[in-house]
Amino acid sequence: MIDFVQNVNWAIFLLFTLCYSYQFIYAIVALVKKPKKVEAKKQHKFGVLISARNESAVIGNLIDSIKAQNYPSHLVDIFVVADNCTDDTAAIARKHGAIVYERFNTEKVGKGYALDYLLKIINSIYSYKGYEGYFVFDADNVLDPNFISAMNAQFDQGYKVLTCYRNSKNYGTNWISAGYALWFLREARYLNNPRMMLGTSCAISGTGFLVSAEIINRQGGWKHHLLTEDIEFSIDNAIQGEKIGYCYDAMVYDEQPDTFRMSWRQRLRWAKGFYQVFGKYGKNLVSTAVKHRSFSAFDMLMNISPAMILSMLCILFNFGFLIAAAVTADSVLLAATVSSIFMTIFNFCAILFLFGALTAITERKNIHCSTGKKILYCFTFPLFMLTYIPIAVVALFKKIEWKPIPHGVAKTLQEITQ
Repeated sequence: MIDFVQNVNWAIFLLFTLCYSYQFIYAIVALVKKPKKVEAKKQHKFGVLISARNESAVIGNLIDSIKAQNYPSHLVDIFVVADNCTDDTAAIARKHGAIVYERFNTEKVGKGYALDYLLKIINSIYSYKGYEGYFVFDADNVLDPNFISAMNAQFDQGYKVLTCYRNSKNYGTNWISAGYALWFLREARYLNNPRMMLGTSCAISGTGFLVSAEIINRQGGWKHHLLTEDIEFSIDNAIQGEKIGYCYDAMVYDEQPDTFRMSWRQRLRWAKGFYQVFGKYGKNLVSTAVKHRSFSAFDMLMNISPAMILSMLCILFNFGFLIAAAVTADSVLLAATVSSIFMTIFNFCAILFLFGALTAITERKNIHCSTGKKILYCFTFPLFMLTYIPIAVVALFKKIEWKPIPHGVAKTLQEITQ
């Protein structure tokens, strides 16, 4: 019996190692190589798309940061869809200089539907403007002044989809906001950055991305409406063979939830969205990875595979034998299962701590909080990630609907970085 328990745990460990070991290679590449600097031959014309629901506290700062870009203002138009708002988001956005449309639809709810609504208006009324690409931001974002010029330089290299360096407005608030921020910083530096340097496809992460008008026109607007429309968009492009690029020099600041209640609700939606994407695209991803030998498809498959569920099943497997050992008073089996559970959790936390600490060290200049907090939140990062396990399990059985996450960190770029 003990051999069976140990063999199962060893098999799960080997499976995880085989599936995710390439990410250690990513980390090495990110440490030893530097992103290639590129220059644009042309300054392209862009439309900015912002979907906002009751974002009166923060949307003004985003629009101001777009207008403060080191990029010709006549080449950038800002469009806001005030989606089912009950506050003065629309009025504030207009006051700050955006083109605003108000949408009221309680059946088709979510960012994807709002973006599609806005794009159809642009195609109908503003097609003469000749936008070559569209930026997509969340209303709580604030941009570095060089964001658009840096993205334009990469766009000029021929990429039809680009993502950016996602930083945080409120890293130092507490362990929850820091957990989010550290994950997104790691994703930028140690996933998308090496993907870009190795010539494979990157992944869109929520906000601050650029998509060419060619792709928007080809798909007839915005067609991705699952709970995680960003991941769905990334997966769809991987299957289509479209390579998503990454711009290390384009930094966007994003607000993270700082209460466990809001964090639970948001990550529950994300977890459910991952399952939806896996269910809809998993088969095609496997087919693309095998038939076309697409590493990008394999990478995206690992990105949406239910690793948390497998981890939970491993723990439950061991707990099952723990209960059996306690009932039968088998002290040897009891010791073996306790050891297996401990080592599973320890290994999980150790790897997360190493990645978190590595990210905090290398990105320390971009993390705007005290040194003490930078150190402390490396230790709380594994705990934050462990809370994904019960979230992933609940998401399997619970019906989830899109609900907005309130934002209230109304900071300018200067206030964020001081």
